[in-house]
Amino acid sequence: MELNKIIHGDCLEYMKTLPDKCIDLILTDPPYGINVGKGFKSRANKRNGTSAAISKDYGDIMWDAKIPSKEVFMEMFRISKNQVIFGGNYFTRYLPPSSGWIVWDKNNGENDYADCELAWSSFSKPLRKIKHTWNGMIQEDMGNKEYRHHPTQKPLDVMKFCLDLYSKENDIIFDPFAGSCTTAIACINLKRNYICVEKEKKYVDIGLQRVDSMTKSLF
Repeated sequence: MELNKIIHGDCLEYMKTLPDKCIDLILTDPPYGINVGKGFKSRANKRNGTSAAISKDYGDIMWDAKIPSKEVFMEMFRISKNQVIFGGNYFTRYLPPSSGWIVWDKNNGENDYADCELAWSSFSKPLRKIKHTWNGMIQEDMGNKEYRHHPTQKPLDVMKFCLDLYSKENDIIFDPFAGSCTTAIACINLKRNYICVEKEKKYVDIGLQRVDSMTKSLF
């Protein structure tokens, strides 16, 4: 198992190569099975509600047609000690009850997008909330805006919030649905080890570029 790597491949096949409980924390945002890619495509180049700018066209990659299989979730539980899974409300058939949900309040005004997102966690801790504006070109920190490479990309500070809550320095963090690899960037910021797997080569390349840029800025 090599650390601090972004891997192009199928996450299920990769997880099958790992031993039990070798990962300290899985932090991930799997496909929700709601064809969100198609939805973004239909809204591309249009303005939604009070959004300050037209919606971006992310291309034709249809990666969200169905949710991951039960086997994927079983492998995630097998290889890791704990998990934080965004979109947990879409996966309740596979996830046990938990008190440790995380609510991300997007503070996004009146538009066609959800006000909040939910992340399920395996921790028996009180529900936690983070408020972080993420509304097109309007972001929480307008002085350090993040470029959105992926239609469901999470803000860096939201991922860092999760890592601060549920991991410590030098832990091994795994993201089997890495997208544009914000999990890796958060890990670099907070001195965690990471392994990211992404099946779309386009986003693997983007993730590698982001990590390279982050590493150069730090060192």
